[in-house]
Amino acid sequence: MLNYKHLYYFWNVAKAGSIARTAERLHITPQTISGQIGELERALGTDLFQRRGRRLELTAAGKLALSHADEIFQIGSELEALLRNPSKGNELPFRVGVADVVPKSIACRLLAPVLSLAEPVRLICREDKLERLFAELAIHKLDLVIADRSLPTELGVKGYSHVLGSSTVVFHASPELAKRYRGGFPQSLHGAPLLIPGDGAVMRGPLEHWFNQHQIQPRIVGEFDDAALMKAFGQIGGGIFPVSAVIAEEVESQYNVAMVGCADEIVVKYYAISVERRLTHPAVVAVSQAAKRVVFADGQPWL
Repeated sequence: MLNYKHLYYFWNVAKAGSIARTAERLHITPQTISGQIGELERALGTDLFQRRGRRLELTAAGKLALSHADEIFQIGSELEALLRNPSKGNELPFRVGVADVVPKSIACRLLAPVLSLAEPVRLICREDKLERLFAELAIHKLDLVIADRSLPTELGVKGYSHVLGSSTVVFHASPELAKRYRGGFPQSLHGAPLLIPGDGAVMRGPLEHWFNQHQIQPRIVGEFDDAALMKAFGQIGGGIFPVSAVIAEEVESQYNVAMVGCADEIVVKYYAISVERRLTHPAVVAVSQAAKRVVFADGQPWL
């Protein structure tokens, strides 16, 4: 049977990256921790760490063990909190995965109504790459995934993709750049400095197709997986950048940028992906209503 005390020491070392730091924080000797981890490795029949010079790195087995240890000790913390405050046991957990390419403001506006439901809901959000979120959805560690693409059939994950809505794309830039390139749009973008989403964003393909269609060759000065970082560079005059039209006003206000022009031919869809064909979770229903009534009021309804 697994010794959870040994697992606890392993978990702390994996988080700290050092036996010495862990020993100092837990007020025990490094030798004790090393011994406990050694016993855990012998019990499991595999190494959890490997040394790289003076550093400890997790092996493949160690990474797997860490992911499960995270979950085990999270559940332990929830149990402790529940026993200390039993009234919180009535909260309905709602675990949502948000793809890292989905604008945070869109995700926030979709999920905000969940916090106002009559039935108490505990919102648990996780941001990650889509492939990892789909895997967690498949084993029911998530109730919903918000993404900018549907669930790929080749993954073999049983789930259903519900269209939240769609949005066209608009280009923004610092006021100086916007004034310079607004006239003659979209041809004015030929040779203009452009900031674009990384390869992982669904917007990237349609964006490149649109440029080819209009025979425009912008000067790409930056590619960003993080949309917020792309906007920050746009704010300081680094280049022109595209955003979903549904958040255009918010982007203008938050980053003090101005619109250069609209690309109505580029349409980006956002999806809610669940293991349910019919959506019954009250929090998921609240997300669907927010999509239809607030975020994508003029876009496509749920399918």
